[in-house]
Formats: sequence, structure tokens, C-alpha cells
Amino acid sequence: MTPLSADDLFISLHETLADIPAEAWDALNIDDYPFASYAFLHALEISGSVGADTGWQPVFICIHDGKDGPLKAAMPCYVKYHSYGEYVFDHSWAHAFERAGGNYYPKLLGAIPFTPVPGPRLLRRPEDSALDSMLIAAFQKITQNHNLSSAHINFIAETDKKTLADAGWMIRKGLQFHWHNQDYADFDSFLASLSSRKRKNIRKERGSLADAGVVFQQLTGDDIQPEHWDDFYRFYLATIDKKWGGAYLTRAFFTEIAATLADNILLVMASQDGQMIAGALNFIGKDTLYGRNWGCVCELPNLHFETCYYQAIDFAISRGLQKVEAGAQGFHKVQRGYLPVYTYSAHWLADEGFSEAVQRFLRQESAAIEEERQQVMATSPYRRS
Repeated sequence: MTPLSADDLFISLHETLADIPAEAWDALNIDDYPFASYAFLHALEISGSVGADTGWQPVFICIHDGKDGPLKAAMPCYVKYHSYGEYVFDHSWAHAFERAGGNYYPKLLGAIPFTPVPGPRLLRRPEDSALDSMLIAAFQKITQNHNLSSAHINFIAETDKKTLADAGWMIRKGLQFHWHNQDYADFDSFLASLSSRKRKNIRKERGSLADAGVVFQQLTGDDIQPEHWDDFYRFYLATIDKKWGGAYLTRAFFTEIAATLADNILLVMASQDGQMIAGALNFIGKDTLYGRNWGCVCELPNLHFETCYYQAIDFAISRGLQKVEAGAQGFHKVQRGYLPVYTYSAHWLADEGFSEAVQRFLRQESAAIEEERQQVMATSPYRRS
């Protein structure tokens, strides 16, 4: 394949994914990462979960082989008017910049909305890695041309970290808790890898729900019916109301993914006395199960742990998946077999003085996160070799 020169390439910006053919976009999502799929991003857009007055204004960067040629690389981006729904928290940066007389918002964000899941943000085929720098340069150029305060790319893939650092971006470290499959034959095999005390505790937690008559269903594909989505959305809203949060996802979003992504979805539903009481939404990747949203309409001890964590582990083992990523935060996941892993985001700030201050903050934060990970690992539930 003959390498492309800069003269051969054409950069375009799109305010809607509908401008881009789905097949061309998905051809760049080489790892079948569900959240970078056309179906997922398009569902966010047409459901009104992003766009309009949500504070998430889509701007998709595309690189073509010639003005009318094939799509070679792309990046999902959003102009942000707040920092909600990102899970990489920069509110303190915004307050500091605004106290100094600047306007932190709007800013430019490369991310999957409402999805704290590491994965590719610079979409292209393996042989086109040289286009990464062009995507990054275009991203910065948009920030400068529109006088935005900053550019951010959240939950970047490990492979993108060096590329962004070499381009002068600051790398921020975070911590999540993931479960890893050690070729377990079944859930009992997983339990056998834990210390005796932790093993007994998990069995006790699961047994308490069985004793309460709670029954779980693992639904995928055509087994997920409209009434399941109605129940799940009810649980989703109820749990958000309890936490005083905002319902980022509309009911129409779930209708859309039911039509386009059902085979990539695991919906865990819990019932008691014939009534649905809780549910957890998961997405199935090539080798990973991604836990995303959950909700319930009754308070039962251990219901959250079983619905979100144990059912996910059980499904991952049955499907031969290598990991379960259960979302942001949650030290309580450790005692249920989920261990700490680093996540990364990248940041470019237009103001040099502000950038230097943030860089100092990140060095201190990184040291604290490394110390936290070491402390958490000391509480690992797994048996010592």
C-alpha cells in the first residue's frame, strides 16, 4: 500500500453522524469496540441524549483520501458547555481558570458521552497509524480557531497514550476496577481463587437474595422485549432520582439500541414475587463485558452486587470473555474480585500559565493514585500464591 501524503488528504468536520456512511465509520472501528460503533453514537444523537440543549454539541472529525475519497480516519468529538457526564473530573480546573478571569467553557472533548470506558478514540486502520498525528493536530486547530479554552480526550486506549504525550499533551492517570478471567470453568471456580473469608462472604450475599426469592434473568438479542426496556428505564430513573443526578439518557436511546445493538447487549433483570425490581445494562465486546447502567425500585441488601457484578462475572465465564469492566469508581468492587487498573486521559490547554499549573497538579495526583492502587492491592480478595 502506498503511503498517503498530506496533499492527498482532506479533513472534514460534521455536526451529525448522519453525514457519514455507517459502513465507512464502522470499518475504522477495527476492535468492534461497542461504544465507538456507528449504532451507539447515532443512538445518542437521534434520541436527543446529546445535541440541542444537552451541553454536548457533536463535531466529528474525518480524514478522507481526497475530497471525495474513502474515509481513512475519524474521531468522535463534542463541544462541551459543562463537565457533566464525563467521569474525568475537571470542575476544579474550571473554577480556578474562571477565578483568574478566563472562560473555561466551552471546551472541546474527544470522548464517548456518559461512558467511562477505556477504548480507541483515534479511529483508523492499523496500517494508517500515521494519521493519528493529523487527527490530533486537527483537534487542536479547532480549539485554537474557535478560541476554546482547552481540548481533552477521555479514557484513551493504552496505545494512544504515547502518541498524545509525544504531541505535547498532558496525560492524566485514573483508577478503575476490572475483573479478569483466569480461565475459570464456572463461578465456583472463580470463588475457589479467593480467600476463604471472601469466598464465604460472596456466597452469603448471593444466598441472601435467593432466600428472599429474587430471581435473575440474563437476556440478550431477541430475548429482550419492549417491556424489559420499559422496566429498565423505570429503574434507571428511580436510581438517578435517589442520587440527585441527571438522566442523561432518554427513553428513545434504549429503544434505538434495542433495534440496532441487541446482540451486543446483556440485560440482567431481577424479579421478586413475579415483579421486576432491578436491572443492569451491559455491552458485549470482542473479549470484554462492559457494565454501564443499573437501577432498582426497592432496597434489598446485596441486590446491587449481584445484579451488576456477580451476574456479569457469571456471564463472562460462560461466554469465555476475558474481562468485566464495571464502570467508574467503586472501592466496594475490590472485595468482589475486581482489581484496580490505571485509566488515562489526555489534556491540552491553550493558556501556558494555566497549563503549567495543571501539570503540577497532575504530578501530585498521579503519585496519590499510584499510592492508592498499592494500598488497594494489599486488600486483594484473592488467595496468596
